[in-house]
Amino acid sequence: MDLLLQYCLNGLMLGMMYALVAVGFTLFFGVLDVIVFSHGDTVMIGSFAGLATYWWLHSTYPGLPAGWAVLLVLLAAAATVALLGIIVADAMIVPLRKGPALNTLLATMMLGTVLRESIRLFFPDGSNPQTFPALLPGWSWRGGNLILRFDNLVLFCGGALIIFLVHMIINRTRLGMAIRAVAQDEEAARIMGVNFRFVVLATFALGSAVAAFAGVMNGMYYSEINFSVGLLLGAIGFSAAVIGGLGNIYGAILGGFIFAFLQTIGAVAIPFASAYKDVFAFGAVILIMAWRPTGLIAEPSSQRV
Repeated sequence: MDLLLQYCLNGLMLGMMYALVAVGFTLFFGVLDVIVFSHGDTVMIGSFAGLATYWWLHSTYPGLPAGWAVLLVLLAAAATVALLGIIVADAMIVPLRKGPALNTLLATMMLGTVLRESIRLFFPDGSNPQTFPALLPGWSWRGGNLILRFDNLVLFCGGALIIFLVHMIINRTRLGMAIRAVAQDEEAARIMGVNFRFVVLATFALGSAVAAFAGVMNGMYYSEINFSVGLLLGAIGFSAAVIGGLGNIYGAILGGFIFAFLQTIGAVAIPFASAYKDVFAFGAVILIMAWRPTGLIAEPSSQRV
């Protein structure tokens, strides 16, 4: 029972991370009806931006308190990746909307390769795994075979806070109202005076910043990052967004926790779990998609006749 509870706690942490990645996919699809396959590599860029920021802080301000270091690493990673999202949206995504949807899929896949290879070639020793610093205290509480780590608890609460802030932005601000208007009916939103280009850039900045938080969380959780980590995280985040209901933020969050739960079940129920838990989870996603092609929380749609 302690082992099962330990897996469930780890699943909650992973689910929060996956939910943050899935939110970006569903934001981009909701506003532009595009799938940005490079989003997983955006998460990876966030990890490396956070690591580079820590290196600079450690060399410039060696006595900086841990709390300030965590905050500055998160803010620098979010700002870097948000700027990257804005550039990608303005230079590539928006112009490609005039062509076939397949062009956008292909371009974002190639962009992901460019991002990965750029880190591998130009980041110091980028082709090898990088040790991510332990920015939070390593305290832990042990009850029998159950271990509750303080840093994991902080990361989970931080992820929940980020999701809450995204919820408030989408539902309680003028920007969020504009994003929802464009997602519902782009043409009508333009007629009502919504600045479409600004909404698109803001959406990509928001989704990319959330991905940066997920990247830093991934580095702090596993204590290691590498240039290819975005491939798996992108596949998981996209799967979570699809099974939750692509275009629905709350469905994406639900999908993230469902995927983590599937990995947990696979790790507990299948022999040689570390090798096959992802196989089990992705196989279950295929079954869920066959059962509910529109996702568990389908986005409502209407058609004028």
